[in-house]
Amino acid sequence: MDNDAILPDEAIAARIHWIRGHKVMMAHDLAKLYGIPTFRLNEAVKRNSARFPADFMFDLSEEEWSNLTSQIAISSSWGGRRRPPNAFTEHGVLMLSSVLNSEQAIAVNIRIVRVFVRMSRLLQNDLELQIRMDRIEGRQDQNEAELHDLFDAVKSLMERPSGDRKRFGYRGGDAL
Repeated sequence: MDNDAILPDEAIAARIHWIRGHKVMMAHDLAKLYGIPTFRLNEAVKRNSARFPADFMFDLSEEEWSNLTSQIAISSSWGGRRRPPNAFTEHGVLMLSSVLNSEQAIAVNIRIVRVFVRMSRLLQNDLELQIRMDRIEGRQDQNEAELHDLFDAVKSLMERPSGDRKRFGYRGGDAL
């Protein structure tokens, strides 16, 4: 099965959200990608709850779920969700591969992990770029201040003196 054609990275990345400072995927999105009903995924997790500590999986609060659904425009329809879904961190997604043993689940997990890794690299590159920009801006601010002082000094030297000044030199035959 050619998972690259069936499951593009963008389809996975679109299902990754930032919650509580973690990149997470919702249980229902993972179930859809694995090709199983959400309740089956939740059953497998409950049977293996020791494998999913709080930094691998957590329940969304009502407020987090409300914010997320408003961001991704999930419609509320009859027979909908009775409570917020589980959110799986990158480590939780990795642990799911040991709980779900279908070929599709394994293949999908490999793709998901690659997308998580790619996103982490992009975020790291963005952070490095931001640090470099801050350093350059700091130098530029310092250089601008020095240039401003230099221009002020040159302008003051170019200005004609104002007020009375003593005259020196020869004036039409009168000696000073």
